[in-house]
Amino acid sequence: MLTTKGNQFYSNDEPFQILSGSIHYFRVVPEYWEDRLLKLKQLGMNTVETYIPWNVHEPKKGEFYFEGLADLERFIKKAEELNLYVILRPAPYICAEWEFGGFPGWLLKEQGMALRSSDPLFFEHLRSYFNVLLPKIVPHLTSNGGPVIAVQVENEYGAYGNDLEYLNASAQLFKEAGINVLLFTSDGPEFIQHGSMKDAVTTLNFGSRSEEAFAALETFRPNSPKMCAEFWIGWFDHWGGKHHTREAADVAAEYEKMVSQGASVNFYMFHGGTNFGYMNGANHYEFYTPTITSYDYDALLTEWGDPTEKYRAVKQVLSKYTDVPNENPVPSEKKHYGTVQLTQQMSVFDFLKQKTPVTLIAPKSMEELDQNYGYILYKTTITKQGELEMDITPIRDRAFIYINGKLERTVYRNDAEKTIKLPFCEKENILEIFVENMGRVNYGKHLKDKKGIIDNLWIGNQYWFHWDVYSLNPDEEAISFIEGKDERFPRYYKGELSIEEPADTFIDLEGWTKGNVWVNGFNLGRYWVAEGPQKSLYVPGPILKKGTNEILLIELEGTNSHSITLANEPNLG
Repeated sequence: MLTTKGNQFYSNDEPFQILSGSIHYFRVVPEYWEDRLLKLKQLGMNTVETYIPWNVHEPKKGEFYFEGLADLERFIKKAEELNLYVILRPAPYICAEWEFGGFPGWLLKEQGMALRSSDPLFFEHLRSYFNVLLPKIVPHLTSNGGPVIAVQVENEYGAYGNDLEYLNASAQLFKEAGINVLLFTSDGPEFIQHGSMKDAVTTLNFGSRSEEAFAALETFRPNSPKMCAEFWIGWFDHWGGKHHTREAADVAAEYEKMVSQGASVNFYMFHGGTNFGYMNGANHYEFYTPTITSYDYDALLTEWGDPTEKYRAVKQVLSKYTDVPNENPVPSEKKHYGTVQLTQQMSVFDFLKQKTPVTLIAPKSMEELDQNYGYILYKTTITKQGELEMDITPIRDRAFIYINGKLERTVYRNDAEKTIKLPFCEKENILEIFVENMGRVNYGKHLKDKKGIIDNLWIGNQYWFHWDVYSLNPDEEAISFIEGKDERFPRYYKGELSIEEPADTFIDLEGWTKGNVWVNGFNLGRYWVAEGPQKSLYVPGPILKKGTNEILLIELEGTNSHSITLANEPNLG
């Protein structure tokens, strides 16, 4: 078992330096877990670290999921087979640029509930989740012969609040479940005061100036083991921003400072992977900035699992201080499959005509309607004529406003203009507002980020009541193509790819604007070519199959293209 004595970690009574890297199992298809873990081991690492996202494992209240991409125990066992130790971070809050910081969207149905606190309402939801999750972890602890050496309590809590009662109660849930390995907290050096606990090791998160960070730890908690639980070696990207990179030599030099002094370090990220589906998070400081689909992070392995210059530089450093394997990973095969014609198309409005709407007095948020992700259409009749002002503040996040079947305006929550004018030309006007949830905020004071239309709309100096609402989540319902005459966007497009040999590839989306792509029913994630930086989507080879593969695309804003290209190179901007 991992223990501490003074400023040193010990494993089986021998001094132990944690050499770790982050791989999030939920960002990598299971068929590639062994490959990524083997590359971690080939670098000279002895430990893998992963978060555990609540929204993946309890997507709906009381419905638990631990299969496929969510098979946590299979991931742990795979690490054990390769003689790697495991660090788990069940949080419940993970940040990680992940949707809602790992919280399930249904928590937002609870009015007035204080997240990340000892609020009895929140804590009871947490308890019921941990009652299912934690028993799955216990058999894999080192105390029970498994590889799990440490478990984190919450995550970067000092940067959020000061409810130490909540932290201690969370740790007590671990202990009651039988988790008796080392517990730790992690925060930036400036936040350790309110994020630390007496009965847990304090670790740090930072990307540079390691001497200053560890000096702050020594001042706060003298003679404590020095560990950087998140050594940020790259950064994440957001739509409309640039693709972030960091020099390999800079990373290697900072890493050597820590390793040479005996500090334990976890690379964040060793391998970033992908925000598949709708699972990207967002930040909200001055503006709302949703994270892109790629979580490449400029990590030691690329999004598609290839070693980088940074990987090689770190291995050279490690070779000075520990035995490293002679084996070195090589890039995987990528295929150029060429152009695929998307021969079928259909307006989302035609598809929604088949569905029975929910009738409401006033608009409600997605969460209040038991919808976590995807899109939602609000429809009402405006019995007033003229150019009317509308306050768009309640609309989250991006919406297409149609009046009498015509697109009049596209609005986004970042728009500086919150009051817009719209033409209502008839005595009775059909108003339709199609809203996209672009990812909930994952960090900071705007964490409670409801989606859809979160309050009634003020139009023409009054509220309008009686709405029909249509929920649309293609991950949860079959999209059958029907005959329809509506020419409006959003539109579905479908085509087929026939191949002999499945391999990794990249869907080039030049010519398209904004939407999502599914391959054989698997949601690859979002694209937003107009904003960038990312202009292609990674397709893991195991998603493809020999023979015919179905490609489904939803284009939200408009395109003149009817084809996509599957290339052997990415475009991350």
